[in-house]
Amino acid sequence: MQPHSKIHRRSLLNQWCVGFGGLALNAMLAEQGSAQTSRHPLSAQQPHFVPRAKRIIFLFMHGGPSHIDLFDPKPMVDKHDGKEPPFERTRVKFANRGNLLKSPWRFRPTGKSGIPMSELWQHLPRVADDLCMLHGLCETNIAHGGACMKLFTGAEATLRPSIGSWISYGLGTENLNLPSFITICPTSLHGGVDNYGTAFLPSIHQGVPLGAPGYPNTLVKDARFPYLTNQFLSSKQQRAMLNHLKELNERYRNSTGPNSELEARIESFEMAFRMQTAAPEATDLSRESKETQSLYGLDNPATSNMGHMLLLARRFAERGVRFIQVSHAHSLPFNNEQWDQHSHIKKGHEINVAQIDLPITGFIQDLKRRGLLDDTLVLWGGEFGRTPTSQQGNMATIGRDHHSDGFTMFMAGAGVKGGFRYGKTDDFGYYAIEDRMTIHDLHATILHLMGLDHEQLTYHYAGRDFRLTDVHGAVAHDIFA
Repeated sequence: MQPHSKIHRRSLLNQWCVGFGGLALNAMLAEQGSAQTSRHPLSAQQPHFVPRAKRIIFLFMHGGPSHIDLFDPKPMVDKHDGKEPPFERTRVKFANRGNLLKSPWRFRPTGKSGIPMSELWQHLPRVADDLCMLHGLCETNIAHGGACMKLFTGAEATLRPSIGSWISYGLGTENLNLPSFITICPTSLHGGVDNYGTAFLPSIHQGVPLGAPGYPNTLVKDARFPYLTNQFLSSKQQRAMLNHLKELNERYRNSTGPNSELEARIESFEMAFRMQTAAPEATDLSRESKETQSLYGLDNPATSNMGHMLLLARRFAERGVRFIQVSHAHSLPFNNEQWDQHSHIKKGHEINVAQIDLPITGFIQDLKRRGLLDDTLVLWGGEFGRTPTSQQGNMATIGRDHHSDGFTMFMAGAGVKGGFRYGKTDDFGYYAIEDRMTIHDLHATILHLMGLDHEQLTYHYAGRDFRLTDVHGAVAHDIFA
């Protein structure tokens, strides 16, 4: 192409977006909101105050893990097994519910701190003293779709930016050769792309997916970022195109003045171009030792998928990615959603825990020995828990219904107290009654750990300032070390 040939700017941008990396560049071009500053939108930014964490890795258990079968033992449920619950149930429910159902598994204290875990967990007790258990999660939607949207965006029904996008917007990335927000094998249901989307924030803050949900038939190790290579143009030709694009932009800027929106879009091309070299290196697990691969369970078919995702997450964290999400979902042969055991609660949770127990344990140990756990926040949990009562049906295949009034998540690293239990449900595990933590409270706490004030992290759109926590949210300072 001749450097001074006539060409429309929009035509040029649309033609050159093909093959510049898996960043949904057409979506970037379609983004109509104006950028609010002239800086590179992904450059590292100063937090509001000294952060405890530089990055977050969210281990999402899609479907709703059962807190009273995993981390929150309830002797009163065992004692009154099969009886009518002696408490008033919430009127909103997802399916027909039966009587109290005791856990099929015994609990025991783990670690020096005595954190209770069910016997399902064979490996996680080794890192019990690094875990901060959050037993008072509550007030989310009772259905998967609304609950997932609330967990990821802070809103149940309206389109809002995801938490990863907010953190990317507020802090940028420490490595301009990779996206600031990567989601590994994200779920395609119950919010889908909106769970890692930007809504009205600049599109460059959108989560970039690696792999498809669950990979039931294809190993995660075979997952690649889409559109990472350009079969039509060499690297040299792409570089020449980008240089010419800069030249055209300089002419436009000299005649019209600065255009921060256009500058941000062109910078997205630059980062996508650099990603063609950085991403293959970051995803090459052959560089890891056999000992490390075994630590993550890559040598076991039952744990290899989760192990691959977590090892990728650690490598992205080392390379400055700000928000990394790992999703465990959609691969059971008898149930399309991993943790959603309306039936077969025993069989389902046994399979689920067996897939994640060793990899998550090895992951936390690996972060710790490398010094990464000191400034990395690990968050584990689903969109809600499960009822202490049975879901009515065949006793041989009995399960539990969705439950959003009290459930458990846990954190590790980044200045949270290890071997600590925060929050409490009642004697039957039904209602959160002490140190309750709503999803807005959870988001406010996460942002605080990242050095961001949830009331100050705002974006002006459609005539008002928006924030992740809307007009709610309180930071749980008691969990900080």
